[in-house]
Amino acid sequence: MTKKVAVFIDASNLWDVQKTRGKMLDFEKLIDYLKDRYKTSSMQVYYYTAFPADGTRSYDTSRKHKFFTYLEKGLGIIVRKKELKRISSTTSRFEDGFVEKGNMDVELVIDAVHFVKDYDSAILFTGDSDFLGLVKYIRSRGKKVYIYSSKNSVSSELRTGGDGYIDLLSIDGSIWGREIFYRDQKKR
Repeated sequence: MTKKVAVFIDASNLWDVQKTRGKMLDFEKLIDYLKDRYKTSSMQVYYYTAFPADGTRSYDTSRKHKFFTYLEKGLGIIVRKKELKRISSTTSRFEDGFVEKGNMDVELVIDAVHFVKDYDSAILFTGDSDFLGLVKYIRSRGKKVYIYSSKNSVSSELRTGGDGYIDLLSIDGSIWGREIFYRDQKKR
């Protein structure tokens, strides 16, 4: 039985998995699934994401902020977020000549290291090989590390570097919610 579990969700990697599945994760069901699988009642979930600045999209982005509020207030998830940084570029896919960056890897690593004494097992929702160093660090502290991603979004190093790898796409419908809605994205 695992006593304390910390879950660290890399939203951009998770988005790739959700697009492949064609469905959004239902975070309430996901939390229940993880609590049951790891036989714990003590779980803290962290969610790392970047969001578009006001006025940079032709559509309303307020639903994203409502979603963050639901995660925080409705489910008790700690949301770490920052505005996408816009960088001028001649190779931009945006009409205004900017590219956007919103990497949250450093924030995820800081939390996982800072709170390492507060959990017995870490669950990482990511597939980025850059996290292998973090996995090794957590394991060197006597903790278990489980990786959740998909075969399309996980590096071979990360898939084999922890105490277990779970392909999100292989989990039955119990954690999946609504179908993904795609808006016309001619201009972002």
